[in-house]
Amino acid sequence: MRCPAKVNSFLAVGPLDGRGYHPLRTVFHAISLFDELEIEVAEFPSFICDSAEVPLENTVTKALRLVGEMTLLPPLRITLRKRIPSQSGLGGGSSDAAGLLRAIDGIAPSPLAMGAKMEVARAVGMDVPFFLVGGRAKATGYGEILEPLPDLPTRWLVAARPSEGVSTPGAYAALDAISYPFRDFPDDPWVLYNDFERVAPCACGELAERLQMLGATGALLTGSGSAVFGLFDSQQDAERASSQLPGSWVCKTLTRAESLL
Repeated sequence: MRCPAKVNSFLAVGPLDGRGYHPLRTVFHAISLFDELEIEVAEFPSFICDSAEVPLENTVTKALRLVGEMTLLPPLRITLRKRIPSQSGLGGGSSDAAGLLRAIDGIAPSPLAMGAKMEVARAVGMDVPFFLVGGRAKATGYGEILEPLPDLPTRWLVAARPSEGVSTPGAYAALDAISYPFRDFPDDPWVLYNDFERVAPCACGELAERLQMLGATGALLTGSGSAVFGLFDSQQDAERASSQLPGSWVCKTLTRAESLL
């Protein structure tokens, strides 16, 4: 199963509320950078990943454990092939957990209702519900209240990550130390904005500037970082820019149907 990454074209972070959480306003877009999740019935349960950055206890195993509390599951051998880097804001771990939830109906004796899947998704992480919806979506609350949005024409982009990652709790703590307005959603779906740029490492801003020098019509940090993405007018322009930026990925936005294959 393919588990797509995401970018946030808009991400506004509100001040801490009475529950100790930050309300969010964000727009997600699924993109064509994928982890791969393989799930097989086996004699003994196991989890294998080709990346040492993924611990044995992770979003996939947490989702599996919670699903196991709702329905009877056979022993599963789960193999995860990572292509979406960790601590990047591209949503790899969240997408992997959602991939398990999407696949579970083919494994469990009876299908899980979408409400039950969403309950598990929210328990695993606030970005996980988006990957059950896919495509493009507006999110409020803490990121878990989703409004699916119509597909837009395909946009080409180049995603890149500096050598340093970003700790999401650390990024939120840095925002708590400064004052700024809680911005509302724009009317234009491609107005680029992210409050985490206020506290992102300098390398992120430098990478965004590099993308614009290479022809991006706009560039932005995604999630809490550290990856950034640049928008390009065509696949050819994106590929030309990526060829001059080692370690970057040429991606396109995905329709809802494409992101849920």
